[in-house]
Amino acid sequence: MKPRLLIGGLALAAATAGPALAEDIKIGFITKFPVPFFATMENAAKAYAEANPGVEIIYRQGTSATDIEGQIALIESMVTNGVQGIALTPVDPTVAPALDKAIESGVKVVLMDNNIPDWDGRTALATTDNYNAGKIAGEYLKSVLKEGDTLGILEGVPGVPSLDDRVNGMLEGLQGVDVEIVGRGGTNCTEELGINVAEDLLTANPDLKAIYAACGPPAAGAAQAIKNAGIANDDIILVGFDFCCGEEEALTEGVEDATVAQFPAKMAELGVDALVKAIRGEQVESLIDSGAALVTKDNMSEFK
Repeated sequence: MKPRLLIGGLALAAATAGPALAEDIKIGFITKFPVPFFATMENAAKAYAEANPGVEIIYRQGTSATDIEGQIALIESMVTNGVQGIALTPVDPTVAPALDKAIESGVKVVLMDNNIPDWDGRTALATTDNYNAGKIAGEYLKSVLKEGDTLGILEGVPGVPSLDDRVNGMLEGLQGVDVEIVGRGGTNCTEELGINVAEDLLTANPDLKAIYAACGPPAAGAAQAIKNAGIANDDIILVGFDFCCGEEEALTEGVEDATVAQFPAKMAELGVDALVKAIRGEQVESLIDSGAALVTKDNMSEFK
């Protein structure tokens, strides 16, 4: 299966802010928690600021995938710091009221990485189409599994729409081959829980044929669990999502068979650019798809 790039961008949304000089622009950039994916996003935002003199960016980050109160506090601190806009990867839909208060004070908001469903306060969303990206994983699994094979699923944070989409999209891509889902569990997108959930799946299902992990760290955790169990690479299929956090090593070793790469640098660049344009009163796309592609050991050098 060849890598595919999903390109989007729909519905133009008119920005309502009046014109602003570039040197007046001060924005906040908030990411979820410390992993390479979000470090890549922050580095891309820094590169954007360097290439656009006068655009000042304040960087902040939460502590974990469930640090809701921490992210709310960061949003509030950005408003106190006088930013004109906030670009953030929302950790949970419940941060929306804090964003509403920011908007009431005149701050524009661009979401990155994942949306907040049924919340219309955002100016734009720069993201991977996680459902379609999940389908890429499912279609790969469909190509290597057969009728009656068993599959375990390492979810990210159940209830977070973008992470749920990665699982639901995978299941759609898998349609057409009768595979039995023997277990699924949340991992909070951490390697430690990835190891734990994978070990539980392998213990309960000694003949488990495949594991799908909806985030990079749990995929690396599943790879470790497979090695700990002494399972040969050819006896189980592991497919991840993110191409980060130890997945390169797992692919190189042959423990992981494939993963889905996002383009976090592009996501951040597009998100920050949309925010700056909106602050200047320019028109921006309301939905910006930064793309996704299948990664295997054979082609992973293209995605480093």
